[in-house]
Amino acid sequence: MSRIITVFGATGSQGSSVVDAILADGTFVPRAVTRNPSSEAAQKLKARGAQVVEADLFKVDSITKAIQGSEAVFGVTNFWDPAIFPNNPKGEIEQGKNLAEAAKAAGVKFIIYSSLPNSSKISNGKYTKILHFDYKAQVEDHIRESGVPHAFLHTGWFAENLWNFQSLAKKDDGSYELIVPCFSPTAKQATTWVKADLGPSALALFKNYTKPGISGQTFHAVTAQIDYTEFAGLLEKALGKPVKFVSPPTTGMEETDEMFAYQSEIGMYRDSVIPDPRLIALGVKFSTIQEFIDQEVKKRFA
Repeated sequence: MSRIITVFGATGSQGSSVVDAILADGTFVPRAVTRNPSSEAAQKLKARGAQVVEADLFKVDSITKAIQGSEAVFGVTNFWDPAIFPNNPKGEIEQGKNLAEAAKAAGVKFIIYSSLPNSSKISNGKYTKILHFDYKAQVEDHIRESGVPHAFLHTGWFAENLWNFQSLAKKDDGSYELIVPCFSPTAKQATTWVKADLGPSALALFKNYTKPGISGQTFHAVTAQIDYTEFAGLLEKALGKPVKFVSPPTTGMEETDEMFAYQSEIGMYRDSVIPDPRLIALGVKFSTIQEFIDQEVKKRFA
């Protein structure tokens, strides 16, 4: 009988990284959950050997049905989904609670939830408007209360933001700007190359979840800690064009302004060793920022 891992958000950046890692390894069969199983992305996953099922995180019955028969689950919620933001921000908590309830009802042996730190708590109440951090922390509480064995994977700033959110912009003179608002040029940023490092981190936990020191713990799927001035220097060397780090005073949105200010002042995981040595001990071979630049940035910007 196949050992099935159900992956939510399978056609998104995080879920697709997990599906890729599972397919490459071969220990498990990935069951890709999507709201549109007939989409091109979903059909491509099916052609590669993934099971594809439909579910809606606002509907517990559909989640339970999608999970049924799975050994474990990878869960992710998207605060920026139009079904949540801006009119229903607590919808992320509802989705996470539904996920926990469904995992318990389906009798899964282990769940991984992709999450973020509780910024209100860590900042002692200074930064209280970063809802997409704090609401994920509340989802963690629901998962703990469910009694399902679990682990949390915390991520950093996505390296893919360089093109997904135009954080690396080419100017008319051929030079580039690395644009991250509200950030000190010398503050370290926890950075995750999602495609390369998130999936292998989740896979390592799935393959070892019965071992001591896994269940109930929070791990960091973070590629590196790097300041943006250094990052700009590496980009400049690779692209052969000037790259300047610039930090505008606002993103135009209070929540993301607070997010970057929090990351700059306090840091995402300032007291943690990055890359996570516990994941390395489980066999995860984390990438480097230089590898990210060589394999992903050059082909898009050079």
